Amino acid sequence: MQDRLAATLELDAPVTSVSGVSSGRAAGLSRLGIRTVRDLLQHFPHRYVDMSRISTIEGAGIGDSVTIVGTIHEVRLKRPRPRLSLTEVTIVDGTGTLIATFFRQPWIAKTLKTGTRVSVAGTLEFNYGYKRMTAPFLDVLEDDQNPMSGQIVPVHHATGKVTPGIMRLIVRNAVDSAWGAYDPLPLELRTKYRLMSRSNAYRSIHFPQDMRDVHQARRRLAYEEVLMLQMHMLMSARDRQDDGPAHEHVFDGPYSEALMKALPFSLTSDQERAVAEIQMRMAQPKVMSHMLLGDVGTGKTAVAGFAIAAAADARFQTFMMAPTEVLATQYAASLGGLFDQAGISWALLTGSTPAEDREDILMRLASGHTDVVFGTHALLEDDVVAHDCGLVIIDEQQRFGVDQRKRLIEKGRNADALFMTATPIPRTLALALYGNLSLSYLRQVPFDRPPRKTQVVDFRDRGKAYDAALAACRRGEQVYVVCPLVGQKRKADDDKKKDDRDAEEETPSYIESDEDMRQDDQKAAEAEAAFLQSKVFADFKVGLLHGRMDAKAKHAAMEDFRAGQTDVLVCTTVIEVGVDVPNATVMIIEDADRFGLSQLHQLRGRVGRGTKPGEVYLIAATSSEDALERLSAMEATDDGFELAERDLALRREGDILGNRQHGASVLRLVNIVRDGKLIELAHEDAEALLDADPEFETPAMQALVHEVRAWFPHTDEDTTIGG
Repeated sequence: MQDRLAATLELDAPVTSVSGVSSGRAAGLSRLGIRTVRDLLQHFPHRYVDMSRISTIEGAGIGDSVTIVGTIHEVRLKRPRPRLSLTEVTIVDGTGTLIATFFRQPWIAKTLKTGTRVSVAGTLEFNYGYKRMTAPFLDVLEDDQNPMSGQIVPVHHATGKVTPGIMRLIVRNAVDSAWGAYDPLPLELRTKYRLMSRSNAYRSIHFPQDMRDVHQARRRLAYEEVLMLQMHMLMSARDRQDDGPAHEHVFDGPYSEALMKALPFSLTSDQERAVAEIQMRMAQPKVMSHMLLGDVGTGKTAVAGFAIAAAADARFQTFMMAPTEVLATQYAASLGGLFDQAGISWALLTGSTPAEDREDILMRLASGHTDVVFGTHALLEDDVVAHDCGLVIIDEQQRFGVDQRKRLIEKGRNADALFMTATPIPRTLALALYGNLSLSYLRQVPFDRPPRKTQVVDFRDRGKAYDAALAACRRGEQVYVVCPLVGQKRKADDDKKKDDRDAEEETPSYIESDEDMRQDDQKAAEAEAAFLQSKVFADFKVGLLHGRMDAKAKHAAMEDFRAGQTDVLVCTTVIEVGVDVPNATVMIIEDADRFGLSQLHQLRGRVGRGTKPGEVYLIAATSSEDALERLSAMEATDDGFELAERDLALRREGDILGNRQHGASVLRLVNIVRDGKLIELAHEDAEALLDADPEFETPAMQALVHEVRAWFPHTDEDTTIGG
């Protein structure tokens, strides 16, 4: 019993408690996010090498995954261009010569010496007259023996002084030190799904006897990851329920009826269902935490309007916050007139609101004479105080920090919270990211819109796209030109110069918002607009809009475009959401391969919003087949949810949302697309566990909850919505 307790406590001990981890190595591990024994155990191998398949260099076939044992003949460190180093290790075995290439690992040249006997494992290639391996697994052998022969060797990500060999050693020591720790999964769940114990899972995933061990260990640990996340989110949501009595809104009051009569269109069945779901939850005697997910142009704002009307019917006020002034102004334009007809009082508060107007808005808000305030981050100021706020709406919520969302929600007394996103998120991802929220989906477009054509264009043929833009301008229509680097263009031949293998060593980085372009040159943006004005659109007016402009300049640029005073708007992702210019029919996206599919889908949603068809041209500054195949999905479908599924298959789920610090980063072993059923099961299991023992009275539940809190120790910095 004492041994099991000691092993359990060891999980949260500092990593220096593991044999072989000095203070210097601990510093290196820290750069990998490893600070405790638990972190080390969850630093899973990223691949495995079967050392039993030993071949000679002469006998190894091109394209085969093989292990070769030989002697180092030469080690050369090369720097083909700035910030890129590659180390070439020439190996001979008496039958031939093999060159192993390692990118950005210059220390290899210092640690490997001529005459050292090594084994290398990887996929054999042939080019430049030699058999080669790129970034293979390499192990130094001693005494003419191969200690790894016949074994499955784990390959962990390593860094600096912590080489792959040292990493294997200290991980093995960590596995030994935590062996026999209490298993946090309730016995009934382990039995239900036939899962191995956690100690066995850690040993099997790090040091398997065969690949079947890896499969079973992954099953166990992947389920644990999802269950811990779901438990954490549901516990956070229930903590909010316990803060006090909720507002019980009504959904059939006079304001709701008046708003329905004021609508110039009929709601889609999706909108009707979402309105009913939201109003039903608002009417319940518990706090609502709801997410409205909708594809581009499906009418989320109209649905939000009925939530606001329900709050007004119950004599409560609403805050509705947007990430940009452009979008907040759009609320006022789209909902303000309808609210005027329905008798719902409203105001718009942003950083650009004049001081005198701001003072009047705050006074009316505090006295209860204003039903809803649309705004930006300006709503978060301490002097923005409501008389009785019963509803908070946060649009594009992933663009706000946890503390910002929390501050706005706390401006109401146990206020209901409605979160909205225009990023189509498949159900399994939504459960993984927002398991603590109830969900509504919008997929239907409110009315028949004209067709919108998307075409991928090679950068050499970009003239075709600009010809289409000029033709649109001559017809009196307007054009967006989206530049990923705020006017800076990537050299078109960069991809040719870039070694494909080097690219494999890097994690793809996509532009999600203007936050990703903070270091860009404002003068380059101005130069780009000036170039297009003088060389391409000489007979038309070119405007500029980017994230580094001040709020007043952004507003002026957008209003000029909306009013038709600007024909072409050179812009960044500032125009992604909330911009509704029906006369804009053409969009050109430069270096489109630098954007994710979901981001591109959001951008193209800005054209074809009126009665005229839209044209979108994706300029591909790459010759990569993978990148071009990915972009071709934009030509094949206009369904945002389908594109999000494809995006998920290629990218991290946090990147889809433009929020890389999301709590779902704990999902190290789970693939959102592949493991959708697992996520749904874990969500159901977490709900069942909390329903059966909401007060954590049983020892099994106490052990599970302790583990959940160990995984998510910083409640105040919680990354879950509404946390």
